Amino acid sequence: MRSTIILYNLLTSQYKQQLGLCLKQRCTPMILSHLYSTNKDDLKEYETPLENIRNFSIIAHVDHGKSTLADRLLELTGAIKVNSGMQILDKLQVEKERGITVKAQTVSLKYKLDGIEYVLNLIDTPGHVDFASEVYRSLAACQGVILVVDANDGVQAQTVANFYLAFGCDLIIIPVINKIDLKNANPEKVAKQLFNLFDIKEKEILKISAKLGLNIEEVLKAIIRRIPPPPSDRDKPLKSLIFDSWFDRYRGCIALVYVKDGVVSIGDQIASCHTGKSYDIKSLSFLRPEEEFVKKIYAGQVGCITCNMRSSGEAYIGDTLHLKSTPVEPLPGFKIAKSMVFAGVYPMDQSQYLSLQSAIEKLTLNDNAVSVTKESSPALGQGWRLGFLGLLHMEVFSQRLEQEHDAQAILTAPGVTYRAKITGKKNIIKYKSDEIYFSNPCQFPDVQIIQELFEPMVIGTIIAPMKYLGAIMSICMERRGVEQSTINIDNERIMIKFKLPLNEIIVDFHDELKSVSSGYASFDYEDCGYEKSNIIKMDVLLNGQQVEELSTLVHYTKATEKARKMCLKLLEIVPRQQFLIAIQVCVGAKVLARENLKPYRKDVAAKLYGGDITRRNKLLARQKEGKKKMRMVGNIALPRETFIDVLKR
Repeated sequence: MRSTIILYNLLTSQYKQQLGLCLKQRCTPMILSHLYSTNKDDLKEYETPLENIRNFSIIAHVDHGKSTLADRLLELTGAIKVNSGMQILDKLQVEKERGITVKAQTVSLKYKLDGIEYVLNLIDTPGHVDFASEVYRSLAACQGVILVVDANDGVQAQTVANFYLAFGCDLIIIPVINKIDLKNANPEKVAKQLFNLFDIKEKEILKISAKLGLNIEEVLKAIIRRIPPPPSDRDKPLKSLIFDSWFDRYRGCIALVYVKDGVVSIGDQIASCHTGKSYDIKSLSFLRPEEEFVKKIYAGQVGCITCNMRSSGEAYIGDTLHLKSTPVEPLPGFKIAKSMVFAGVYPMDQSQYLSLQSAIEKLTLNDNAVSVTKESSPALGQGWRLGFLGLLHMEVFSQRLEQEHDAQAILTAPGVTYRAKITGKKNIIKYKSDEIYFSNPCQFPDVQIIQELFEPMVIGTIIAPMKYLGAIMSICMERRGVEQSTINIDNERIMIKFKLPLNEIIVDFHDELKSVSSGYASFDYEDCGYEKSNIIKMDVLLNGQQVEELSTLVHYTKATEKARKMCLKLLEIVPRQQFLIAIQVCVGAKVLARENLKPYRKDVAAKLYGGDITRRNKLLARQKEGKKKMRMVGNIALPRETFIDVLKR
């Protein structure tokens, strides 16, 4: 270790960062910690005037060209080489495989206009509805946004959601119509849609092709001229906002902060308003897009802080950091993403419990929208109940667990959180409140103490061609939807709003919507609170004995249909026994569906050859009597694989 440090100290400053990046794959954490915390006098210091700083995000619907536009901006400002690769800011393997942005990425760009050098802090955000929280928290560090719309597809559901998200934060919106080079592009039609929906005039809209680099320079000029500099004061005490974080195996938690006031330097002792803990600043850096280590970060700038934070509980998104010696009022916090979909996560084998726990902790530091609570199952053992923003979010989290941490896990079928109002003084004392929340059917309270049950609702926005209106209305009605409004965007497309139960749309609603609309419909939803509902618990009985792990929660109108499907599924996967097994799905004492699993049958008359038939009947009667007795006393021990087949998605 000593020889490595001596070699590092002898090098000139221009090679030190390159050596640090090379050694990152080979050195021990102790050596790396020293490399990042020594020779700070050689680090650069950028005190860019406030009037020369612009903080902005790129927002759009899925696949409208956000990441491609970000690439062109990086190339035009010299941050990366021209044609260096596709979607530089999409760094995760899952993003490259799926072709979508999952994690918001930040980069600081330098651009000269009229002889003045500006610093542009760009945040590339996801476009899928499940990752709307990434967009929301990114806007907290911005003064403006670029709203990208596809010249071919036009305004989509997430375009509407993102516009009102930025509009609600009082940000300057620069509308951009992308992909004007496409054969079927119709930017004039899209401009009319923007005017009809958002009252955006055509003269304010920029028309570009991010793929070909057409008119990208105009976007940079519009950012500088339209978006105001950050409203910061460098003479005030330090006040900075954590709006993102991720885990580094050598340095622990790296927090991405927007410095609202003051200045932060290496060696400063800072404190958290949320946890009260104090930390020493070990390193500061800008993302350009690779890390560039600096001495100080001034007010108005966006950068990374490393200060020995070790868990996601310490790097609290929305927290305010200040100098320990100078307490300040916390910045107005933004609402933290609320988990909408819940699923059980269990190790494939209980011997892998600790390794899976470590993987989940590291990944939740990178993805703060995931909520984690411990739970156990008699069938699957110790595990966790994880909350996600949606079904895609759950799939991406599972894929990242496997790809980034080599952790194999069992995910149960997704569900939502219900609310129950209970009665009885003893019951209220037992549950510590007259209202309880539960997402696991095993936690469903006794029917006798339930006064009211509530289920989560959402407002779904669907944008589609008018000719598919009947089919879309039909599937929404089937899923207990209530129409809220219908707006004509233009002569061909329509925007419909429905109030829908969340548990009806989390699994296959999006697939069915795309199917009935030939892929042209787009869907977005937002939380709408709880509404009174008639939710019941369906129990599964095998040979008259209840199997608690297979219980499910459904609306009473869907109970019979779901019960039949459950029976048929169990009939296929429950292993046969020596006796008849009755598979029943019931609500309370009422049986909704039943299937009989036939037993194995030994041919007891095989040894007979000729003779009287009474002997054969006697053997068969004895066998029947034995099977009847066996069924009365026999216990069905379901293997773990059976529970996995039933519970997993």
